[in-house]
Amino acid sequence: MRDTSLFDPHVTMSYAYQIPGGDMADRFGNNSNLSLGFHVKSRTNWYYGVQGQFLFGSKVIQEAGFLQNLMVDGSYVLDNDGYPATLVIQQRGFAVSADAGRLFPVIGPNRNSGILVKGGAGFLQHKIRIEHQETYIAQLEDEYLKGYDRMANGPAVTGFVGYYHMSNNRLINFVIGVEGWRAFAEPRRAINYDTQVSETGVRKDILLGIRAGWTLHLYKRMSDNFYYY
Repeated sequence: MRDTSLFDPHVTMSYAYQIPGGDMADRFGNNSNLSLGFHVKSRTNWYYGVQGQFLFGSKVIQEAGFLQNLMVDGSYVLDNDGYPATLVIQQRGFAVSADAGRLFPVIGPNRNSGILVKGGAGFLQHKIRIEHQETYIAQLEDEYLKGYDRMANGPAVTGFVGYYHMSNNRLINFVIGVEGWRAFAEPRRAINYDTQVSETGVRKDILLGIRAGWTLHLYKRMSDNFYYY
């Protein structure tokens, strides 16, 4: 392990705390991100693979006129029985990407650890999730709900710089670093029912965060037996 660069397929489960920028910061606050990826590190320390991510956050910056056509006295929404409804408004999204890069074994306990630099391309989507589980509101069900969720998606690029660690005893394997996303998303709803505005054009959606994850290695275990002739 200390002296050998391994062919290393692995699965990584990770979490990131992200700060939005650009147009995304006008709609959402900071969010969490859960990721599952499959990557391969070659014997020459090239690094490549795919990953999927789930975005979620509790802070939505409500633009002027959000849900205004459903509001009573400008402050609350009534359910179908005429009672004030409790709404939970959150951020939801996902991203998928294929990425490639290089591991530089300049630090760490062996030649399979070091500085990891990678970039990739993929797809990112985000929207506003409106929950009202305790009540029924016809205007926020099924196809009607799409007129309020501000869904946008499109191609995206991503980059990562951090430290990749593979321990000599194979028990402690992790990755940590800085990750950024730039999405060229476009609004996908024909019109927003509350503001009667049709959003058009490419958005400038940015996410920047710290990612940390645990790695499960799938490489063949090296033999502990030695033979003498």
